Amino acid sequence: METLEKLRSELIDRIGTVKNKELLVALDHLISSYDAGDIPLELTTDQQEMLEMSETDIKNGRLISQEAMDKRNLEWLNGL
Repeated sequence: METLEKLRSELIDRIGTVKNKELLVALDHLISSYDAGDIPLELTTDQQEMLEMSETDIKNGRLISQEAMDKRNLEWLNGL
């Protein structure tokens, strides 16, 4: 049986090739009608640690604006 991540990735790839608007609308409706709130979100240990690190950064004022991040990313991309 396929892993959840592999199945998700394959579905995303396949949906990306669909040109039938009605099918995409139907898929959107199907996904929108699914209430993910019924299933608790399970985070990996790494994801939990990253969230805790983010909270610590916020509490300590280690933030960067989106504008500054965009500038930094452009500078990095131009340096490649």
